[in-house]
Amino acid sequence: MPSTQPEFAWFNGGIVPWNEARVHVFSPVVKYGTGIFEGLRGYWNAAEGELYVFRLAEHLDRLAFGLKVMRFDPGPDRAEMERAVLEVLRANRFRGPAHIRLSVFLEGDGEMSATGPVGMACTAIHRPPTKAIAEGLAAGVVSWRRPEDSSQPMRVKANANYQNGRFAVQEARTNGYGAAILLNSRGKVAEGPGMCLFMVRDGVVITPSITNDILESITRDAVIRLLREDLGVTVEERDVDRTELYAADEAFFCGTAWEVTPITSVDRLAVGDGRVGALTSRVQARYFGIADGSIAARAAWRTPVYGASPDMRATQ
Repeated sequence: MPSTQPEFAWFNGGIVPWNEARVHVFSPVVKYGTGIFEGLRGYWNAAEGELYVFRLAEHLDRLAFGLKVMRFDPGPDRAEMERAVLEVLRANRFRGPAHIRLSVFLEGDGEMSATGPVGMACTAIHRPPTKAIAEGLAAGVVSWRRPEDSSQPMRVKANANYQNGRFAVQEARTNGYGAAILLNSRGKVAEGPGMCLFMVRDGVVITPSITNDILESITRDAVIRLLREDLGVTVEERDVDRTELYAADEAFFCGTAWEVTPITSVDRLAVGDGRVGALTSRVQARYFGIADGSIAARAAWRTPVYGASPDMRATQ
């Protein structure tokens, strides 16, 4: 496995030693958080000797949307971004679960109105599944609110947006919770800091709609499609009240970093019987099987890094 600190990163056009991927302290990205990013996952399939990047095309689409909304000058094109993701994984010889961060940001010494120059970096670290994936965790609703779209658009994966999540994480930890749940400005359930939320009630899966000031999550989209199309489960996208969480039979978070993580209690009230739910376990199994290729379906969601699988080579 790679060491805790990988050997290489991609920085402004090529692979460099990890410690050389740097920006100046006076750059807009440091001064104002003027950057956007994508978090991606690489899933190792030992039987095939292959590492798969999950839904790479969709992540690049969302990054392009973020660049548009942030009004950045033209930067690296899509082909270079894809190459950066694959080459940093190859350079570090990943043979296990990887978390990838593709960042586009403003360099130079511009002020708040700057739109360039545009830099790009890609890093990857080894990140195995957390204990909470199997056991679940306790979540708590925090006092901080998700900003509304007219204030700070949360559907853009901008660096600065994550300060809101940081406040939520700090409050949740202080209160003894494993994760935070944020409400929006209308008092409806939004999401967690970096992950979307699902609940199950009477066999129906419910998740806040994308008009509830949440990130338009690629993992959320994948989970909804797996539930509806693969498992035949009804999914409702709508407003959710805080107290409706207390009536849930099951609940879970999802996101690139969080994958599918069960929630066993909210505000110290048990979700269902306080254990990982059956439907949560089913969607977990389907999600991980699709992501690592042990389930052959939805091959378009997987981009091979090494080209070790004959089937994948044939479709490139």
